[in-house]
Amino acid sequence: MARIAVDAMGGDHAPKEIIRGAVEASNEIGDSIILVGIEDQIERELHKYPQRDNISIQHASEVIGMNEPPAQIVKQKKDSSLNIAISLVKRGIADGIVSAGNTGALMASSLFGLGRIRGIERPAIATIFPSTKGEVLLLDMGANVDCKPKHLLQFAEMGSIYSKEVMHVPNPRVGLLNIGEEPEKGNELTISTYPLMKRLNINFIGNVESKEILSGKVDVVVCDGFIGNLILKFGESLGAMIYEILKEELSKHPMSKLGALFLLPAFKRLQKKIVYDELGGALLLGVNGIVIKAHGRAKSRAIKNAIKVAHEAINSNVVSVLSRAGEG
Repeated sequence: MARIAVDAMGGDHAPKEIIRGAVEASNEIGDSIILVGIEDQIERELHKYPQRDNISIQHASEVIGMNEPPAQIVKQKKDSSLNIAISLVKRGIADGIVSAGNTGALMASSLFGLGRIRGIERPAIATIFPSTKGEVLLLDMGANVDCKPKHLLQFAEMGSIYSKEVMHVPNPRVGLLNIGEEPEKGNELTISTYPLMKRLNINFIGNVESKEILSGKVDVVVCDGFIGNLILKFGESLGAMIYEILKEELSKHPMSKLGALFLLPAFKRLQKKIVYDELGGALLLGVNGIVIKAHGRAKSRAIKNAIKVAHEAINSNVVSVLSRAGEG
């Protein structure tokens, strides 16, 4: 049974939706959940749920806001729910952490509290997207808006290892996100990175355009966090729009409603692939611990699924796998 610390005060809908999602996750997968935050607020919400045997509370007196300056506030608010949750992982009391809070603060607190895996200068947020032939791993999705070529190389190596060892892709195809396939295309960062990436001991297939991300042509897509976050947010909105359009169209006419009954299983599977709250959270690859970033607007379902992502990462020994690769 995994032990997962949940930042109960992080996110736009904390603590109500965070606690509800934690309870649902605990009831479904049986993990031990430690809710970290202002104790009396958490207690008031927990009283709504009679089935919460595997849930405990760790008090934290401070909260880091979504728009506060990350590095500065992490140092100032030492007793914040985020810092305390990270410390539980560092001390071995928890096996991983889930937070929907301030992304920059999560990054800073993880680096201060847990440190980096050897050989990694910049941890990256790694997100799994659906593709026509399975799944594709994208990184970085927002942890590093300004990158150097060496950082993209580290992302490529981490992504390749994760895809192979955790996603069980035998020989992951790694692509560098660009505006064209030719090596000379792109900005200064991608042009400089291309020849260096060819020298890595990975299956680098060259530049890939954004239209190819979901095509099944590539298993790992590498980019800086600025571009990655734009893709992530656009993908979330597109998935939600497709789902809502289908739902509306299927409810317009009696025959459509009848057909929808037969399409319901496929409709549910589509929802799980394209709606962000079904996808859960993203793993912060490169820090010396399991850190999962949930969406800032996450409600209970997204939190529940983010906790499931943490559960899978813990059971897959992601940190150990990346650490062994770094030592090699």
